[in-house]
Amino acid sequence: MKKNFKIYLTLLCILPFGVMADENEPTVQDVYAPITTGASFLTIAPDARCGGMGDTGGATTPDENSQFWNPAKYAFIDGVGGASVSYVPWLRKLVSDIDLVSAAGFYKIKDVQTVAMSFRFFSIGNVLIKKDPNDPGYNVKPYDLALDASYSRILAKGFSMGVALRFIWSDLTGGHSVDGNYLKPGWSIAADISGFYTKEVDFSFGKGSGSFGFNISNLGKKIDYGDYRSSAFIPTNLRLGGSFKLPLGNDYNHMSFNVDINKLLVPARPIQGDKESLEDYNKRLDEYYHMDPLTGIGKSFADMPDGSKYDFVYKLKQMNFSVGIEYDYKNMFLARMGYFNESKQCGNRKFLEFGAGFRLNVVVLDVAYLLSVAKNNPLDQTLKFTLGFNMAGIHNLVKNDVNDNENEVF
Repeated sequence: MKKNFKIYLTLLCILPFGVMADENEPTVQDVYAPITTGASFLTIAPDARCGGMGDTGGATTPDENSQFWNPAKYAFIDGVGGASVSYVPWLRKLVSDIDLVSAAGFYKIKDVQTVAMSFRFFSIGNVLIKKDPNDPGYNVKPYDLALDASYSRILAKGFSMGVALRFIWSDLTGGHSVDGNYLKPGWSIAADISGFYTKEVDFSFGKGSGSFGFNISNLGKKIDYGDYRSSAFIPTNLRLGGSFKLPLGNDYNHMSFNVDINKLLVPARPIQGDKESLEDYNKRLDEYYHMDPLTGIGKSFADMPDGSKYDFVYKLKQMNFSVGIEYDYKNMFLARMGYFNESKQCGNRKFLEFGAGFRLNVVVLDVAYLLSVAKNNPLDQTLKFTLGFNMAGIHNLVKNDVNDNENEVF
């Protein structure tokens, strides 16, 4: 049973990526399979604002959820502090009990420095484990979580950098044992390094801006569940983003145009080549399992999963891109739309996203809706919700209430 359970753990570990492929796509013998990682919930966009723009966020204007996209943006955020909570019902086309719940917050300790924290909890729902088809089995509730903190600072005019430290915990057995042996949860420590540059642009009819950002996220140790063959690379990722904000005739109406490019800095798991012997394949597979994360980053730009000659076109296909636009009126009402594209060989996630936002003095509400372009995509019709709070707005509201009460007394 333990061997079968390890197979289950592997499938569960790669679920967020593996389910993206179209049922009608060729097998991995015909095309290269998607890159799989452990703790792949770390790649799910947690908030509805950037989630409504095709998952673009590398260089968009800073907000409460910049921790996921680019922590360096916090250094330029307006206000003394803020927080948000987000909810994403995940893979509702397949199951009804997988959810991502997250929270984020920031505090500006000086005009040029900001600290932030975020938390993500990914519930995989109830999973039935059986020894054999006749076994009634028992339910487990696997889950993943991540807790991180970041520091960002303005280093030059218009330029900031940020660093983040992250703790990752993954319990795929839900606290249960198998054949009397408790399969321990996996864990990892990871870091992000990010940068952000923005410049204000003056037009005769208003003010706009241009921005560029990068974020190398999840640089850290592999996550394992007992032995080296159950280990997996965490989703180390390179994100490059660009954004241009344009006034529409005056300073009350703006339109921003955003683009992100992503590349997983993780080597592809080996697959057996057409003319490769089983012995040679097992040797490459063993090297993959023993590979350290830094070597894996280098291999992600050079290796081919079947051991064949380097193919530059395939490496380009490992990159995904997204584009998004956002319209805002007085930064109070916002409308969004975006498109996300991933090659068929690497997962075939292709979808449109739509979103809307409402910003008041204290509360921010964002909603996003995903509509798949590829067939049989379980992400189709995914909703995202984010509720944010502005500390400065709360402070002003309390202050006004106190002043009103004092005026009533006198």
